[in-house]
Formats: sequence, C-alpha cells, structure tokens
Amino acid sequence: MVRVALVTCADGPDVAEDRDLPVLVRALDEAGAEASAEVWDDGRVDWARFDLAVIRSTWDYSWRAAEFTAWAERCGGLTRLANPADVVRWNTDKRYLADLAAAGVPVVETRYLAPGDSVELPDGIEFVVKPASGAGARFAARYTPDEHDTAVRHVRRLHDDGFTAMVQPYVRAIDSGGERALQFFDGKLLHASRKGPVLAPGTPYDQRKTAHPGLTDWTPTADELAVADAALSAVPGEPELLYARVDLVDGDDGRPRVMELELVEPNLFLWLHPESLPVVAERIIEAAGR
Repeated sequence: MVRVALVTCADGPDVAEDRDLPVLVRALDEAGAEASAEVWDDGRVDWARFDLAVIRSTWDYSWRAAEFTAWAERCGGLTRLANPADVVRWNTDKRYLADLAAAGVPVVETRYLAPGDSVELPDGIEFVVKPASGAGARFAARYTPDEHDTAVRHVRRLHDDGFTAMVQPYVRAIDSGGERALQFFDGKLLHASRKGPVLAPGTPYDQRKTAHPGLTDWTPTADELAVADAALSAVPGEPELLYARVDLVDGDDGRPRVMELELVEPNLFLWLHPESLPVVAERIIEAAGR
C-alpha cells in the first residue's frame, strides 16, 4: 500500500478553506492508498515515511516564500515531492512570466519593480499592482490613471515588506470574458473553468478578495489549449509535472495570454468537477508507485 501526504497549511484568518482536501483524502483511501493531510511547516511530520508528498493547499506560502522553498528542498530530499522542489523555487516567483515571454509564450505584459527601484507607473491606462510572490489576489489592487499616488504607496508597502512589485495593464477583456483556468494532471487536460473579475475598482490592496468569483465549468478553445501547451513546454528543465493550472485571459487582440502558470498549489476545483476526483486519485497513486 502506497503512503501519500497531501500537503496543506495550518488554519488561519488569511487562509481559505480547501474544500477538496478531505474529499481527496477519502478518495485516495478508498482507492487503496494510505493518505493523510499534513501541514508543511509542522516539524513533527516524518516526510520520509511517505512514498509521495503532493503539495495541495499550502496557501500561506506566498508571504513565507523563502521558508517554503527551503522546506520543499528538505522534503524533496526525503521523499518524492510533487511538484519537484526546483519547480517550486521557479514558480513561487512570478518573474517566471518573463521566462515564458522570452520563450515566445504570449503572456500579460508585466514590469517588475524590486526594492530599491524607482517607482514608475503607466500613464493613461488602468493598471494592476501586486506582489511577485502572491496567491489569491493577496495585496493586489487595480488603479485608474488618477490614482498614481495611492499606487505608489502600495508599491512602497510591498518594497518595505521585501516583495518585488509587479505592474500590469488591467486586462479589460476580463470584465466580459473572465479568466479561464485549464487544469492538467499527469500531462493530460483534466478539466477547465472560468471565473469573473477579481479586482473591483477602488478595492484597497490590503482588503481580502474573493479569489474565484462566479466559477463555472468551461470548455477550452483550440487557441487556449495551444497557449497552455506552449506555457507548459517552456518550464525550465522539462520536469515531470504531476499537476499544473494555466490561467488565461484575452489580450486586446482577442487571443489568449497567460496570466499565471500555477505549478505549486493550484486549487483543483474538484467540488465543481466531481467527475475528475477518481482520475486525480488514480494518477496520484500511480505517481506514488513509480
């Protein structure tokens, strides 16, 4: 019998509930594995006793990125970690979008402002400021051209907290077409969904947001599948990815662009796609037995 750890984080006021976690633990047990949910920073966990540790809802990692990547290195030295530690290290810093762009993948235009950089913001357009290490729209906000002073304070707050800031034009098509999330498991498309806009005008950056508003089922287009495939093919080192989520929006030309490539702890939305639950359980068990 294979032993599987589904890696999560401790409960807290800033941490969303993982609705899929108990359901997936039960599905793995019923499929013949010994599965348990384990908190990544719990020093009592013996990771070596597991055949596979699957990062699932470590949703506090983004404000503890250095600590989390160090844990991934340690855990990956004791058992098989999905996804691997080198992928975790690359993907926890959203400067990976520049790597994807350099590889020819269409991405949302992004500028990075590291601590110590001068704060230069776009003129004449709506734009978004968010941390390069972030999840669930935490510390993200949308600004109009006449809100530069507020946006500068936002960037400086990120810098004071040690974060690199990302600045992107606000993608207007999100308001009509939403954002599409294409989920892959063991290299195959699992399912897809669409959500509405997350960043409402005037919402303070430090106010908690609804990360996945109006989530619905979605059938991806051929263009969306092609962009997702290009993004996954551009991951450095061609690693074996157990899971991946490619978040897409439409650019001004109407073509899909990568908003984020989620390779660390993407929400799988199994509650919306219950038909995918046995597939995920089967592929996790197969990965644990390799």
